[in-house]
Amino acid sequence: MALALAERLPIEIVSVDSGMVYRGMDIGTAKPTRQQMQQVPHHLVDVHDPAEPFSAALFLEKVRPLVADILQRDKLPVLVGGTMLYFRVLVQGLVALPEANAALRARLDAEAAELGWPMLHARLYRVDPQTALRLSPNDRQRIQRALEIFELTGVPSSVLYRSDAEDADKTHWPWPNTPLWFALVPQDRSWLHRRIEQRLEVMWQAGLVQEVEALYQRGDLQAQLPALRAVGYRQVWSYLQGTLTAAAMREQTLYATRQLAKRQLTWLRSFRGMITQDPGACSVEEIAA
Repeated sequence: MALALAERLPIEIVSVDSGMVYRGMDIGTAKPTRQQMQQVPHHLVDVHDPAEPFSAALFLEKVRPLVADILQRDKLPVLVGGTMLYFRVLVQGLVALPEANAALRARLDAEAAELGWPMLHARLYRVDPQTALRLSPNDRQRIQRALEIFELTGVPSSVLYRSDAEDADKTHWPWPNTPLWFALVPQDRSWLHRRIEQRLEVMWQAGLVQEVEALYQRGDLQAQLPALRAVGYRQVWSYLQGTLTAAAMREQTLYATRQLAKRQLTWLRSFRGMITQDPGACSVEEIAA
């Protein structure tokens, strides 16, 4: 969609994707090709090593001067991506949350190893049902963080996050230009599921397993790193560790991708001022025109 817009407008693309920032993670993030990045300037792609966690705070730190520079050069920044947290912090600002507590996380990991993450998800539901309803019972990283926040502050993370996007937009949007929010939202769920299956098949054929294996062979990366918690990467990592069969790896990747798409659609539909188009009804080229 952004590449189609670039044929009509003087744009530069800013990636809003927590996976594309990492070097060596190309196939599983559907990273633009080298040729595409030569055709249209791309930013925040291949700027970070997977061993170094990339965060929403770091995204804000990098994107603010970057977009200001694009605007100063009389270009149009088009922020493209699927990491909804990054869009949220752009609009609502960062919430003051406690820093990670290594001892608490180790305890939660030990409890999950004994009881399973679904049990910790049930615990989260008792103290923060709003957050729990957004998360899969196996979403280890987010369940752990939500429980950590509650234990450290005594307040559910859903309460800490700001909810009024309109007021936050006036306060926290970092540039003077008024943003135009646009999303491709499929109306036919079966169409979306077919596209997800097709997309994953392309990734398997392109060598997703071999890509993750190259990361695995580095020897300095751990499964708990944010980069390797990304959908596809964590399932292949488990396969390489011998805890998943090849069939289970594919099945779990498909399921996790569908769940991710569901969460993204929920966020998009709740976002105020969003203009939407159905990509199942016409091509992105037609929408761009």
